[in-house]
Formats: sequence, C-alpha cells, structure tokens
Amino acid sequence: MVPTGASQRVQRARLFTAEDPLVLDGGERLSEVEVAYETWGELAPDASNAVFVCHALTGDSHAAGDPGQPGWWDVMVGPGRPVDTDRFFVVCPNLLGGCRGTTGPTSVDPATGTAYGLDFPLLSIRDFVTVHRRLMRHLGIRRLRAVVGGSLGGMQALQWGLDAPEEVHGAVVVAASSHLSAQNIAFSAVARSAIMRDPEFADGRYAEGGGPRTGLAIARMMAHITYLSEQAMAEKFGRRIQEGDEPRRRFGVDFAVESYLEHQGQAFLDRFDPLSYLYLTRSLDYFDPFADPGATGRAAAAARTGRRTEFLVVSFDSDWRFSTSHSRRIVRVLERARIPVSFREISAPHGHDSFLLDVPDYLASVAAFLDHLADVEGGSGAR
Repeated sequence: MVPTGASQRVQRARLFTAEDPLVLDGGERLSEVEVAYETWGELAPDASNAVFVCHALTGDSHAAGDPGQPGWWDVMVGPGRPVDTDRFFVVCPNLLGGCRGTTGPTSVDPATGTAYGLDFPLLSIRDFVTVHRRLMRHLGIRRLRAVVGGSLGGMQALQWGLDAPEEVHGAVVVAASSHLSAQNIAFSAVARSAIMRDPEFADGRYAEGGGPRTGLAIARMMAHITYLSEQAMAEKFGRRIQEGDEPRRRFGVDFAVESYLEHQGQAFLDRFDPLSYLYLTRSLDYFDPFADPGATGRAAAAARTGRRTEFLVVSFDSDWRFSTSHSRRIVRVLERARIPVSFREISAPHGHDSFLLDVPDYLASVAAFLDHLADVEGGSGAR
C-alpha cells in the first residue's frame, strides 16, 4: 500500500546515519533517517526569517500549494497569507514515522533488508522535534522566527518551545492539547483496533497484499466525526437523504452524512499508510510535556536571558476534540512559569477542522503575532 500523489517540490535529506544514529526518547536507535521536506520563499542572508510548519496527524510536507496541487494549509501559508512566503523562508517536513518520504514503519530496516513493520520503534512527539531540529541545522538555521502548527502540529510547536527555547522566537499552538483526555485516547484506540483487526493487516506485513483497507477507512471515518462540530454537521448534512436514492435501503448509504464519511474513508486509502496511522496516533496518546518538571524550567530560564520562546495559543469555541479547556491549561502552566504567552479563543462553527479553514479572526491573530515577533527583532530579514 504505497500512498500516491506526492508533491513534485519534495527535497530529501539523510539526517542520521549508522555512524550518527537517531537516539529516540525511549532509548532505541534508528541507524538511518531520511526526511522529505518542502520549502518556500528565500532565506535571508542572516537566516533570520525562517518559519517552520508542523503538520497534523495525516498531513505531509505540502503545506502550500502549487498550480494544480493545493496545499493542505493554503489558508495559512503562501504569498500574502499569515505565514507569508514573500517575507519568510518556510520549511515543512513529513513527520518521522510518516509515509510521504520520511523514514517510517514501511521503510526498509538496514539490519534486515525488509520493511520494519511493527518492529519499528514507538515514537514520541519529542522525537519528531529532535528530527526537526536536525533538519534546521542541515539547512544552516540556528534560530527560527517561529514554529507554527495545529492539532498534532501545535503539540510539536509546544514541545520545541519547551525543549529548545533558544532556537525558537515564537511558537504558534493551534487547536492542540498538552495531554489527551481519556475520551481522545479512546477514539484513537478504536481507530487502531479497526486497522489491526482487519484480516488483511497480516501483523503489519501487508506490503505484498492489499493491506487493511477496510480497517483504515473505518478509522478515518470515525476521526472525521470528531473533526466537525454538531453545528457544522447539521448545517452541512442535516438529515438529508442522498439525491436519487430511495430511503430506507436497509443498511446502505442513505443519508448525506453517510455518503460524506464513506467518501472520506475511501479517499484516504491512496494517500496514507495504516502503520503510520498506528504509530502517529500512539505518539499523541503519550504526549504530556508538563509531566517533565524541567520542561517549563528550561523555557523560563531562557525567558530570563532574553533568548526565549513567546507562545501564541489559539482555540476554537466549537472544537470538542481539543476544547478550549485544553488550551487554557497550556496557558496556565506557561503563565505560572513566567513564560510569555498570549491566548485567543476564536468563534467558529466548524469544530476541530477550524484550524484548516478560512476563519478571518484566527488568521489575523496569527499574522499579528508573527508581525509582533518581527518588530521585536527589528524586522531583520523579514520586512
């Protein structure tokens, strides 16, 4: 099962080797790590205008679009957008453990000559950030103007600002959480169960077969339910019956919302890998950066020296997956540690998916924060 439709802009870098392996948060090692990434804009001579975009669970490196190939965050990244590619040098990689060109469970294990499968080590969000930091060094960038992300991407931004505040001037944390609730862990558990109980999963060794397509589609269908608010679903679908179909066709696709979910599940199959879905969702489950008593201490110490990370935390009032209470917890912990943080709750009817959509107050808030960062550093290389 090989995802298709990769961007033609993708560049690749081998960031870790057998002589210099990636040591993971859990102590295991990966002897070879290649990262697929894309860039937009021009890097300033002093490398002061770099902005790093972290993608969410099923995203990839193609954050901004080209003609005929839209990016997944075109509302945020591009000429004249909040992350303005006419001003900033923008970098977005595919995640470690992903399936769009970066080393993951479907990659070949150098020790065996076959795909890792379930022998691939478990990952943490800190591992993603470790790879991001190495990519920045590879590109000759010592300090980012900002790191920006929504959902899982926002969690990476939070982790980075805590772990290496001297490397990040600003972190934009959108529709994210500092730890998942039991309900969120439960959603992920059911999704993984659908994949792993599919007869075609074959203990993760499905490379020569069709793979667990039914299980992956069900996982995606359930996830989409959590991404939309009840209001958004009511306005978009209501109880409408599919046009041209007779209602009450036993257990077929009768309602518009059923058709939408069916489409989302099927469309997902050709662009994402089941093993990546397992590994990335598991990294979310264990994310809890504030459980480390030194996490805020490092960022607070950096704040006192001036080489600090300033945070912008954004939530949406209709997001029930990562509700505003999740964002407020992040803000409270940062404030107690005297780490500079701003907070905005944005009114939007779309639910968790609001971070991907054209919500003017949200986009204006991010743009204003990035302008503020440029003003604080004198605008060098970004004006």
